[in-house]
Amino acid sequence: MNLIRDYAGKFIDSMGRLSILFMQTLYWTFHNLKSGKFDFKNLIEQMSRIGVDSLLMVVITGVSTGAVLVVQIGYQFAQMGAQSYVGGVVSLAMARELAPILTAIVVAGRVGSSIAAEIGTMKITEQIDALETLATNPVDYLVVPRFWGCTIMLFMLTIFTNVVGMIGGSIVAVYQIGLTFTSFVDSILYMLLIQDLMGGLVKASIFGAIIAVIGCYKGFSTVGGAEGVGKSTTDAVVVSIMMILAVNYFLTVGINNFNVAYLQ
Repeated sequence: MNLIRDYAGKFIDSMGRLSILFMQTLYWTFHNLKSGKFDFKNLIEQMSRIGVDSLLMVVITGVSTGAVLVVQIGYQFAQMGAQSYVGGVVSLAMARELAPILTAIVVAGRVGSSIAAEIGTMKITEQIDALETLATNPVDYLVVPRFWGCTIMLFMLTIFTNVVGMIGGSIVAVYQIGLTFTSFVDSILYMLLIQDLMGGLVKASIFGAIIAVIGCYKGFSTVGGAEGVGKSTTDAVVVSIMMILAVNYFLTVGINNFNVAYLQ
């Protein structure tokens, strides 16, 4: 019982600190935009590191996912004479769930660990203390550009994942399942709605914010030298993925309820 109480206490404490860091990030964002001091150069640099450098992994993830979905769904639908629905079903699965989830997990493994390691190293080498000595707020200088860079680029990378996933799926559908390219595309256009795409992109942006906040939080809380940096890096990836999967359920329910209430 005491063990459960200790874990619950640590969880509540961590969630509180994450919430405070998130609110500080929003404060410094609007403060800098209002005063004209927002560091767009640093933001663009972070967007390049987070997004452009992750393109290869996103391409592999998207193409393989789209291809596997077509293989799994295509043969089953062929037995029922419903081959014409393969493209639409695959596009719905990609747009609503698989593209944002898989892209976020890939980025969490690559970018979340990088953020935690970078800030954690700065913490143990007292570079963050030096920033405070120079009257530079660490949240403003370190967290804000990474937060918005990760949020924006998850949105963009998910669009890219959807596109390459459909390309990979169409190739397999034409050359292995025996569908025509036209029927595959027509099925997508018939079944996939704009709200399906936007729902997945909203998820991706929120996942990006989660990855950035957790990575920065774990970096700031690093203690114990090089071993502590390694632990923070691992924790950032594990916690980010767990949070993404948990939050995804609530986002899915909320988006579905919104679509039913206002868009149908």
